[in-house]
Amino acid sequence: MTPYPELCDTGPRWQIRFWSVFCGQALSLVGSALTQFILLWWITDTTGSVSALAMAGLVVLLPQALLGPIGGALADCYSRRFIMISSDTVSALCMAVLIILFLTDNVELWHVYTMMLVRSAMQAFQAPAAAASTAMLVPRAFIPRAAGLNQSLQGVMLVAAAPLGALALSAMPIGYALAIDVVTALLGVVPLLVFKIPQARAADAQITSFWADIRDGFDVVWCNPGLLRLYALMAVVVMCVMPSFTLVPLLVKEHFGGGASEVALMEGLAGVGMLAGGVLAAVIAAKNKVLWILGSFAISSFLLGTVGFAPSNMLWIAVVFWSLSGTAYILGSAPMTALIQTTVPNHLQGRVLSLLTTAMAVAAPVGLATASPLGEVIGIRWLFVVMGFASGIITLLGFASRPIRALQRQ
Repeated sequence: MTPYPELCDTGPRWQIRFWSVFCGQALSLVGSALTQFILLWWITDTTGSVSALAMAGLVVLLPQALLGPIGGALADCYSRRFIMISSDTVSALCMAVLIILFLTDNVELWHVYTMMLVRSAMQAFQAPAAAASTAMLVPRAFIPRAAGLNQSLQGVMLVAAAPLGALALSAMPIGYALAIDVVTALLGVVPLLVFKIPQARAADAQITSFWADIRDGFDVVWCNPGLLRLYALMAVVVMCVMPSFTLVPLLVKEHFGGGASEVALMEGLAGVGMLAGGVLAAVIAAKNKVLWILGSFAISSFLLGTVGFAPSNMLWIAVVFWSLSGTAYILGSAPMTALIQTTVPNHLQGRVLSLLTTAMAVAAPVGLATASPLGEVIGIRWLFVVMGFASGIITLLGFASRPIRALQRQ
């Protein structure tokens, strides 16, 4: 008897539904990433401050940390389709407000922070709903490959968003450039209006308490020593490396003397690396997921640290290592998602997946708060070296944990 009786029959036309939803969400994510690139560069160019960029990272990460468990519970208790549609719509409306402020020259830094905060809150609801829906859109045998495809979207976002963002900034006022996000968000909603999203329910109980449902997600992780330690390990790793993703524009501007085009080059080629990693993850469908998770994350971290060793007149070296780091990251991230999807019952996956997001989102602000003063002391270049190598060493310690290794056998 299958341990996943709640998985529904996807039917002979599951490919049409899956690819329609997948492509719609891909367009929406590319638009969001383009907006993120534009806003972060605007903050970098306007302030040139590590603290200002760190604050941008905080307003993006804190809502996901605080609302992640609630978003996961909502995704398991209520219509995931409705949650995704509502989140994308609210994000589009927020961007419309920001567009008006830019076009009328009334925008201030706190306006940008506020809209980033609201959009991040919507992501806390949308992400677990989308992630938990994947297993209901495809046959079980396709789940690892679907996880790889979803992770490859991270690469698509960087490949398309960074160059398009730089091109948009050079070709039109920032207000018009941000309008691209509104269009792609609406395109992402269309397939959700056309197709239904199957959703499993707990077969033996009615939903009696919202907070009890949230607690169920905590219990799944807390009672599984392997998952608990893996979540803790990932939180520490994220605390070390997350500031690098926010501070890349400042590294390019201060150490390499580049501008928006150079940032777009670095992030775009990193996206190529992540896309390649996603394709490889979908093709390989790793069997020993724990080995791939820890090994790939460690390699990714060490490559990230090597970026800081690049001389100021050799940006191409930093670009190469940054791109390879993205490839290795996806090769670890995709098996981790697949590991959770194949060991946790579907009606609990939204909560369990959102807890992983929450653990990382709680750790990331701590990392940003630490990186900001440390970067002022040692410089942005050596901050990357410290973050990368510390994360790599910590990840390798995961191999010493017997409960983490035992996850492969569950």
